[in-house]
Amino acid sequence: MTTVGFIGAGQMGSQLARLAVFNGYKVIVSNSHGPDSLADLVAELGSNARAATPAETGTASDIVVVSVPLSAIASLPVDELAGKIVIDTNDYEPERDGHIAPLDTETTTVSELLQSHLSESRVVKAFNHVPAADLTTATRPVGSPERKAIIVAGHDPASREVVASLVDVFGYDSIDIGPLEEGWRIQRDTPGHGALMDLFDLRNALVTAIRYRDM
Repeated sequence: MTTVGFIGAGQMGSQLARLAVFNGYKVIVSNSHGPDSLADLVAELGSNARAATPAETGTASDIVVVSVPLSAIASLPVDELAGKIVIDTNDYEPERDGHIAPLDTETTTVSELLQSHLSESRVVKAFNHVPAADLTTATRPVGSPERKAIIVAGHDPASREVVASLVDVFGYDSIDIGPLEEGWRIQRDTPGHGALMDLFDLRNALVTAIRYRDM
């Protein structure tokens, strides 16, 4: 049974953990406050879930979802995440994160920053552009006209395929947008960010996205 680990168990992390357990995965959740702080979430998730430290989560998981403020990237366990697929759900929010010059000038993206820190991991961007609160209620089976779509981006095509398969199991279509640098197309203030869209609408939103400097 595949184990999906979560570093960061706020709204996004906890919602994705619920989807993972519902779809038959084992789950490990962690945060900066320690395993005891996650007792209520683990109790809700049931017998296929447990809490651990971020380092233990990295070691014991097959896939790891990172949902942390950008200021916490430097504290992520590099060695324990080496070789792992790491799903980046993060967004840049200057009001929360402070201004980060390479992101302000768009010389890099959030996921490229994470990949730089986790140089031996395979980072894949996904889920950052959808409302976390809707993730557990908007799932639909394959072929449903109401099925929504989620992007995947990453440098490694095989890792993108793995994450796309996870997205599918969770009840969503996926759109492969290529390497991490293409993640700018779905960052905050772009047409596709902040709402669940079907494949057609999300593809159009990606095509019409413009960079901050051109807004």
